Amino acid sequence: MGRIAVTDGMAPEAIGKLEESGHEVVVKHYSPGELLDGVLTGFDAVVVRSATKMTSNVIQVSCSRGEFGFIGRAGVGVDNIDLEAAAMNGVVVCNTPGASTKSVVELTIAHLLAGARFIPKADRALRRSEWVKKDLKGSELGGKRLGLIGFGRIAQGVAEVAQTFGMEVHTFDPYVTEKLALEKGCILHDDVDELFSSCTHISVHCNLTDETKHLVNLERISMMPGIGADEIPCGNHIVNCARGGIVNEEAVLEALELGTLTSAALDVFEIEPAIGNPLLQHEGFIGSPHIGAATLEAQSRVGLEMVNCLLTYFDGNKPASALN
Repeated sequence: MGRIAVTDGMAPEAIGKLEESGHEVVVKHYSPGELLDGVLTGFDAVVVRSATKMTSNVIQVSCSRGEFGFIGRAGVGVDNIDLEAAAMNGVVVCNTPGASTKSVVELTIAHLLAGARFIPKADRALRRSEWVKKDLKGSELGGKRLGLIGFGRIAQGVAEVAQTFGMEVHTFDPYVTEKLALEKGCILHDDVDELFSSCTHISVHCNLTDETKHLVNLERISMMPGIGADEIPCGNHIVNCARGGIVNEEAVLEALELGTLTSAALDVFEIEPAIGNPLLQHEGFIGSPHIGAATLEAQSRVGLEMVNCLLTYFDGNKPASALN
């Protein structure tokens, strides 16, 4: 049986299933220094979320005794795991790509609605004992164009919900076929600039890579039309519930100050926790502390999906969601 470190938390029912299968589970967060000192060398596997950084050096040290061989990402994004180093050291990396889809879709839609109807601004005004009804005339999502950067599971879910509001959905994803986009009732662009120039609402759904870092910048934001397909002057709105760093936060703040952007909603940031981020002081900014997958339902699904990955691995087989 295996010894498994769970460093960033896991659903209790998932831990229980692993223990029932005869595995030892140690739930404890380790500092970067402890990881570099080889605290994981005594484990066969580790399950992390976004807080634990499995760098090349951490992976090499963890493998020094020859026991360590599995990294599970309880979630989707793996930018905190050095996949190349894992592959070079024979370490299997798995994530749980489908478990949190519904929760992230719902949060994205919530941010789209919050920006269009000025809900956070209205709440803050009321708390200041200000009745500013006349200043809070928003716009409907229906009749507007939504641009999705990336078109994976979450983006497709957002598209489906947005279409029920009457939005015209566009997407940019170099890895997606026009056939798939059309099947989902979406318009596929082969140039991301075309997406920005067509859409008043942009939502980010891609991985953070060298190519996508600061993909959402001031130049592209300035291309957004501010007027919906229904010719309503709804302003421009940005949402990012994917990965921090894809949106240039300094550019977003400047665009909000210039009035080029009406609202910007971020669940993820370049530096987290985002305490002290200048965006937090702007009335047009809507923030949440990386809670895309933070629902009871998603955490249960994430944990059980990771259990299946671990049990498959310890049975000597390759998990279906293995990334290498």
